[in-house]
Amino acid sequence: MPLYHTEDQAMLADTARQFMSDEGTIAKQLRHWRDKQCKDGFGHALWKQFAELGFTGILVAEADGGLGMGHVEAGIVLEEIGRNLTPSPFLTSSVMAATALGGGSADLRGRYLPGLLAGDSVFAVAIDEGPKHRPERIATRAERAGNGFRITGGKAFVVHGGSADMLVVAARTAGADDDNDGITLFAVPKDAAGLSQDAVRLVDSSMATHVKLDGVQVDADAVIGEVDAGRELLNRVLNAGRVGAAAESVGVAGGAFDMTTTYLKQRKQFGQLIGEFQALQHRAAHLYSELEIARASVIKAQQLLDAGSDKAELMVSVAKAKAGKAASLAVKEGVQMHGGIGMTDEYDIGLYMKRDRALSEFMGDMYYHAERVAQLSGY
Repeated sequence: MPLYHTEDQAMLADTARQFMSDEGTIAKQLRHWRDKQCKDGFGHALWKQFAELGFTGILVAEADGGLGMGHVEAGIVLEEIGRNLTPSPFLTSSVMAATALGGGSADLRGRYLPGLLAGDSVFAVAIDEGPKHRPERIATRAERAGNGFRITGGKAFVVHGGSADMLVVAARTAGADDDNDGITLFAVPKDAAGLSQDAVRLVDSSMATHVKLDGVQVDADAVIGEVDAGRELLNRVLNAGRVGAAAESVGVAGGAFDMTTTYLKQRKQFGQLIGEFQALQHRAAHLYSELEIARASVIKAQQLLDAGSDKAELMVSVAKAKAGKAASLAVKEGVQMHGGIGMTDEYDIGLYMKRDRALSEFMGDMYYHAERVAQLSGY
């Protein structure tokens, strides 16, 4: 498959790019909600606009009222989100939660997807239970109780958890904490008795929560997929989130690169533009190359996921690791080439560094995925 977009995908990219550059800018969204200390960290009016453009239903099947597109198309939107640092629940709701609900019953899809498609609902995914991404170990327990389950445990750094109408919770219904089998996914409504959340503001000003489930009672129809056999669906959700985060990282890197090269063409030192200094030209050229390699790896991973390839999981980790490394280089080079002003809040380049730090940890950092690539390759 060619590592570039089709004509239809290019049209979607043009639409997303124009929309984000008009409505999703740093001044209109990120700085606005950050400075207001917004409890959600994003604007619900913008989320409604996402829905009007059909973005919220990109990964929702046509039979359920969505667009029935794939991860390549979702990644196009995410790259523009990253380029403009647009705060939104798109990754958690329209990518990860939508992937989970796609494996659920018709009743469950009918209950939650209409709200997502209309831009009225926000969803969160509660998987990790510690400070680092370790989905291989799930200790939160769900025990049978009456006609449903009682869930007990805790989840850490649930992005948009406090804004969510429903949380997709991964819990253990059988086996030991480190077992691969025995996992079940649940759709837990925000007002469930015994569910409490402590809000935390992340370094990039986005909001997350630490979730406590103290005997949360849910009916059997809250199960997403099959009881004890949720690991496969969970892996699909994880792969969707990982490749989505990688696509957004490419956007963050691209936005930082564009801002930096523009500055190199404007700033003068010793009577000439600093962009004329060969040392800086070499660094910018190297960064451009790294960014293009990262973008290609992300597109490849998206294509393999959409094709259902057995090589997709490996390539997703390659993409997450490579995109994370490229974004880290882009924001560091950006701040450094801006000089001292790059460390001030007056310039936006520092905001790209903060977003990179939060995004790199989401769904596993470059070191987690580099090790995962080695394991999947037989080392």
